[in-house]
Amino acid sequence: MDNPVPASAAPVCMFDRLGGQPGLDRLAASFYRWMDRMPEAAAVHAMHRLPMPEVETRLAHFLSGFFGGPDAYRPHYGEPMMRRRHFPLAIGAPERDAWLACMHAALADTVADEGLRAEAYAQVARFAEHMRNRD
Repeated sequence: MDNPVPASAAPVCMFDRLGGQPGLDRLAASFYRWMDRMPEAAAVHAMHRLPMPEVETRLAHFLSGFFGGPDAYRPHYGEPMMRRRHFPLAIGAPERDAWLACMHAALADTVADEGLRAEAYAQVARFAEHMRNRD
């Protein structure tokens, strides 16, 4: 039986377009380099209670499922429930904006395609707004 849709025409998820897990590992590493460098991100950076290598790995695992790839987060850390996990932290517009500035810079570092960068940024921007828990 012939396949009516050529494999090359099958939609490719954002996870694959961003380079799979190696691409997301690079994105997470770049994100935390920017988090460490940007003065406006200092307060957000200070919220992290775990060692940075662990935090970076958790972000890369979360981004896998977030961008349509394998669920790499749940087997290691349980249900993501990111808003609930972050609720004890004061996340208002300044914290959201600092986080997004770091993600914007990390995407610029790791994603060559401008359209893909914009698409990925729009997705994380919606997520960042969802994470806001203070006015």
